[in-house]
Amino acid sequence: MLKILVSDPISEIGLKQLIDAEDIHLDVKTGLKPEELLAIIGDYHGLLVRSQTKVTKEIMDAAKQLRVIGRAGVGVDNIDIPAATERGIAVINAPDGNTTSTAEHSFAMLMAMARWIPQAHQDLKQGIWNRKKYVGVELNRKTLGVIGMGRIGAEVAKRAKAFNMNIIAYDPFITEERAKQLGVKLGTVEEVVMQADFITVHTPLTKETKYIINDEQFAVMKKGVRIINCARGGIVREEALLRALEDGKVAAAALDVYEEEPPEENPLVNHPNVVTTPHLGASTEEAQLNVAIDVAEEVYHYLKNEPFRNAVNLPSLNSEILNHVRPYVQLAEKLGTVIVNIILGAIEKIEIQFAGDIFDKEIDLLTRTVQKGILAYHLGSEGVVNDVNAPILAKGRGIDVIQSRTSQSHGFTNLITVKVKTNHEEKYISGTILNGYGARVVNLNGFTVDLIPEGNLVIMDHIDQPGIIGKVGSTLGNANVNIATMQVGRNELGGQAVAFLGVDAAADESVLEELKRIEGVQNIFQVGL
Repeated sequence: MLKILVSDPISEIGLKQLIDAEDIHLDVKTGLKPEELLAIIGDYHGLLVRSQTKVTKEIMDAAKQLRVIGRAGVGVDNIDIPAATERGIAVINAPDGNTTSTAEHSFAMLMAMARWIPQAHQDLKQGIWNRKKYVGVELNRKTLGVIGMGRIGAEVAKRAKAFNMNIIAYDPFITEERAKQLGVKLGTVEEVVMQADFITVHTPLTKETKYIINDEQFAVMKKGVRIINCARGGIVREEALLRALEDGKVAAAALDVYEEEPPEENPLVNHPNVVTTPHLGASTEEAQLNVAIDVAEEVYHYLKNEPFRNAVNLPSLNSEILNHVRPYVQLAEKLGTVIVNIILGAIEKIEIQFAGDIFDKEIDLLTRTVQKGILAYHLGSEGVVNDVNAPILAKGRGIDVIQSRTSQSHGFTNLITVKVKTNHEEKYISGTILNGYGARVVNLNGFTVDLIPEGNLVIMDHIDQPGIIGKVGSTLGNANVNIATMQVGRNELGGQAVAFLGVDAAADESVLEELKRIEGVQNIFQVGL
């Protein structure tokens, strides 16, 4: 008999599958103190939580039988993911259950902001009849800028089209074909913010999206633009938004999320032109029920060794498979990480070719790992993309993923080649495992190299001519960036060349810009592995 503990309030209807299962014993014990949970967790194979229970390393140390943790929702900040992974405990969330709820809340906030509904409501409650003060704007024929066209962004766009709005969107993974299907026009972040009358953000919070809306973006927006953030605090820089509201560039804003929650002493909350709600995007009866159903089903499938989808981490593998595939897993992810950092445009196709002694049963895992390395660059790695859900995320963004096997390993015992095609260009990278030496990158776009894929790398496309490497070294040295290793590949004297510089610390953007200005340097990329 499998035992599952529910330690946070979760819809009983959502738990019905577990309640009805003859081989599951379900205990609902909410409001447990950490020491109380610690005392009983050793009896359970599964744990279902929301955001209240903190599943720490200490809890998992005591959970000798625990195989899976289910989070009824998206965020997993309350779960120690590395500790769970180390112990072979799968962590499963429910990323789809609140899509409609959040999209509807975003659009409700947009409409409330456009017509000053909360402000007018408050005045009337206080006996103030002031029709002239609250003159709003129509949505009809206005342009909505959507930054992030994942599940929620796409649903918001559908609703906007029903109101006869024009949609311009930015998403690094949306192709022209997918955009046409959604009925939206694609643009850069700058093009979106310059053209839009309303701007809504729907990206995860990553190092690439943090403050993606900042003073520079506000400076080029239309006067009177309106901003909505129901995604994550920190995507829109709050200080910059406040300045834009004060100088009149932004007419109004609608915020459901904040950099600090609850938003204590945040001037935006009390600003007369800002509509605020306390992180209610997923707070509907249906969403709460959906995430409960989703996570309960996934946990049940996992415990029954049946196919499942939404694992935040990858559960332990069969020891025979793990021993053989272990060296290739990190290599596969790093190949994906490198290639996505050095290619331009929206990704349309990923081709992964395997050669050598990699077993057929391992290819699917490695294909997923390559996709994770590629997708994590834009989607983040904190529970958004992982080995299990990477194929689903790629498919949802219209990316074709092709895996194949070849007998041509070009002299290596094994070889993994990752080719990525975007709407702008195509590049490939190959790597192998050298017995006794570990992972190596051996080819980049036809240039032969011998690179250890680790640490901070500066990758340079350049013309093979005297003096370039010296100037690059001097520029990095003047910026106090030490070069630890260097690999240069070329196919002919005076032709195209590529250089990999391993540096002790990441170079600032200003340093990279200075490198780009060196005569003969064509492209500079930086990758952290």
